[in-house]
Amino acid sequence: MTVQYRIVVAKKDERTEGPDDADLVLTVPLAVVQADDFDATVAYMQGRLKTAGPTGPLLDLLRSGEAGAQLTKLAARP
Repeated sequence: MTVQYRIVVAKKDERTEGPDDADLVLTVPLAVVQADDFDATVAYMQGRLKTAGPTGPLLDLLRSGEAGAQLTKLAARP
């Protein structure tokens, strides 16, 4: 299972980590990730974190905290 993480900085400006042909794609705005209380699971439940792909692996990533960690790391890059 391959995963691609996308941070939307502005229209047509995204930070991406992972292969373009990933099985699961997570997309979230930069402002959401940079919030002090960012939690990937909460962002998903609120509809701020968008996904494309199977739900099972997504829930595993959210439960383990890996999704939040990867998104936070990606948001910190210039």
